[in-house]
Amino acid sequence: MPSLIEDYAIIGDTETVALVGRDGSIDWFCAPRFDSAACFAALLGDRHHGRWLLAPHDRPSRVDRRYRGDTLVLETVFTTPTGQVAVIDFMPVRRRGVELVRIVEGRSGTVRIDLELIVRFDYGAIVPWVRAIEGGRVAIGGADGLVLRTPVELEGRDLDTVASFDVSSGDRVPFVMQWFPSHEAVPEPIDALVVLEDTERWWQVWSARCAYEGDYADAVMRSLITLKALTHAPTGGVVAAATTSLPEYLGGVRNWDYRYCWLRDATFTLSALSEAGYASEAVAWSEWLRRVIAGSPDKMQIMYGIGGERRLVETVIDWLPGYEGSAPVRIGNAASGQFQLDVYGEVMDMFLHSHACLGNELPPDAWDLARMLVEHVREVWTEPDDGIWEVRGPRRHFVHSKVMAWVAIDRWIHLCELSARAGSRPHLPDLSRWMQLRDDMHREICEKGYDPAVGAFTQYYGSSELDASCLMLALVGFLPATDPRIVGTVEAIQRELLVDGFVRRYRTEAIHDAGDTGGSGKADASTTTVDGLPPGEGAFLLTTFWLLDNLVLLGRVAEARTGFERLLALRNDVGLLSEEYDVEDSRQLGNFPQAFSHVGLILTAHNLTGQGTGPAHHRALRHPHCASVAR
Repeated sequence: MPSLIEDYAIIGDTETVALVGRDGSIDWFCAPRFDSAACFAALLGDRHHGRWLLAPHDRPSRVDRRYRGDTLVLETVFTTPTGQVAVIDFMPVRRRGVELVRIVEGRSGTVRIDLELIVRFDYGAIVPWVRAIEGGRVAIGGADGLVLRTPVELEGRDLDTVASFDVSSGDRVPFVMQWFPSHEAVPEPIDALVVLEDTERWWQVWSARCAYEGDYADAVMRSLITLKALTHAPTGGVVAAATTSLPEYLGGVRNWDYRYCWLRDATFTLSALSEAGYASEAVAWSEWLRRVIAGSPDKMQIMYGIGGERRLVETVIDWLPGYEGSAPVRIGNAASGQFQLDVYGEVMDMFLHSHACLGNELPPDAWDLARMLVEHVREVWTEPDDGIWEVRGPRRHFVHSKVMAWVAIDRWIHLCELSARAGSRPHLPDLSRWMQLRDDMHREICEKGYDPAVGAFTQYYGSSELDASCLMLALVGFLPATDPRIVGTVEAIQRELLVDGFVRRYRTEAIHDAGDTGGSGKADASTTTVDGLPPGEGAFLLTTFWLLDNLVLLGRVAEARTGFERLLALRNDVGLLSEEYDVEDSRQLGNFPQAFSHVGLILTAHNLTGQGTGPAHHRALRHPHCASVAR
């Protein structure tokens, strides 16, 4: 049975990651990319689906973990009755190929160490052929190959590779695993101690670029490193999380593959990175975006593969039982074919931010793309969509989606105005029609999206249900935070969706629903769930951060700080967060580590300490336009 989600740490090479448990077992590892088939998949089943255990033979009396400084080099110290030993885990930042290194280091006494290597390619489906080579083993199966080299004597037993050995104080025993395409030659060996120094140095240089100073600096730095680990260096793409199918509700079916590049998640991630001084990552993502969405705007997807792949066919892996029995296990994601209006707003907001990162100018192709996107928004913004939460129920006129369509037009206007002032674009469009459209959109949203009886903006036109995505309205500058309609929305969400200080996205229970009338007032009543799925999920961490940002805007800073420190306490011992939190069982849920959650942490820390400088998803705290949009 796998560990608790919060018992995992990650190591990575900016192209893929591995999950390492407190028990010394690597239970998840995909190579050569985040979205490749797993070589170790015990996370979604048990040890027989593949893992690499390296841990004391005797049960340790204490386990302590840390990352070595501001790096992604993990150190786990096991204290046993006979001594103390450390396992140092890391992946060298990719230069040659995929390399996973473990070094067992004796600290005191003598400790017996067990190794259990169970390689199962293709998410646990393929038992490889294994052969001995000098100093190690080679495993081949399907398209994949792994080679493990170590001075320790290895033994084959029941289709697994095992070993037991003693480590005394001062000993350093290396294990180097390398992935390679099965049709290619086995990679040349590397020196584990040399690449350890290189890897630590690389992360230290990267971390030193951080511009954030002040309270919560350690938490912000760890979140920034985590986001960098989820960024695919060769392409500039950013994955939403490192895993697939970790459940949003134990035993439920809300199990999705997050190892892809959502435009929304990526824009939030790059906003957080650039806020902290990492502008080059934002520029790289802008280039990735222009490549992958080339073509007609109506063909733009809400997510892509890391390299820009468009066909992310959703498939059930039926031989994996799922994390703690939470089935099905899915690879691919059918939401890639959904229509979500909000992504246009997030992309246009990122273009505005990239404009500043590039010295108040965008490349010509970026201007052309921005223009085509807003023209498309002008044509489609009145249509229902699938919404930010990717519901698998009927399309509706979601309020958040409409607001983000408004954001797309608003940011286009600002982009043109900034360029006009800088004199960098001699042929800019007549903005009067865009300003009129922005006003018309704002008026409709306020009329149809706000329910006076509820005293809040609701989930969709004609609904009386609440949705935490409406916490974004003030953050994007749609209305000032002090507007009575925003205050009412915040208070209603606190009253109805807040559970022990954590915000649910929306009610997943069956509700008596008048239907989405689109403002017509004509719909048949029915009892349904808005997302078309069985009820039940944890509290959503990002929406909880959004609530705190609204509290900051309202001047309730002490309350926001208390809530922020409550969220910080949810991080595991090495500072990582998943997507959601189970309030009843006090444990993390959902895919891990989750970019959204770490984005929220970084930006809320900026807001609490007054360090924000540019438009992120908390733009209202610092976007100059936001004070003047009240209507």
